[in-house]
Amino acid sequence: MSGSDHPTIGGSSQPLLHQKGQEIQEYGTVTQVPLGLSHDARLYTCQRLNRVLADTRILYTLYKKHHWLMRGRPSTSCTFYQLHLLLDKHADEQLALVDVLAERVQSLGGVAVGDPRHVAEITSIPRPPDGVEEVPAMLSRLLAAHEAILVDARDAAGRVAALGDDGTNDLLVSQVVRTDEAQVWFLAEHLVDTPPVRL
Repeated sequence: MSGSDHPTIGGSSQPLLHQKGQEIQEYGTVTQVPLGLSHDARLYTCQRLNRVLADTRILYTLYKKHHWLMRGRPSTSCTFYQLHLLLDKHADEQLALVDVLAERVQSLGGVAVGDPRHVAEITSIPRPPDGVEEVPAMLSRLLAAHEAILVDARDAAGRVAALGDDGTNDLLVSQVVRTDEAQVWFLAEHLVDTPPVRL
């Protein structure tokens, strides 16, 4: 074998491929972190945050799907292009929430739900059809997902506050709930049946 067949230790720029390692922290556990919160409080909070995180990741992908598959002129008050842009804006805002939620789980010593297949296992948001739905059905599906997240996030916020976790309570209320409420407002207005003006 020539010297080029095997990288030399310490002196090669060859990536060491196909490495495998042991799982160093299992999902559903928390490490000890000096935050002034009990192990049980942090464990419960991470479980609730991961549920909201999974649903938020699904909502993000629904926004992207509907942004891509938007068809025609959805209503008399909004053009295809306006709604196409709005859905992408909402997707970006949901993606920002995904990061905030995942980082909060990690900061509490937990493991954020990461793999999309794992997200699909724990989400409460129903799977949409693989094809294209009519625009009102797309918007209704987004509104239903928002409502599921809002109900869960409000409940979680109250319960973690009772455990002394004001940081998670603040995140859920000031970021998740407020973002989702604002997005619901914008979406719901597109489903109002406004008759055309006749002169």
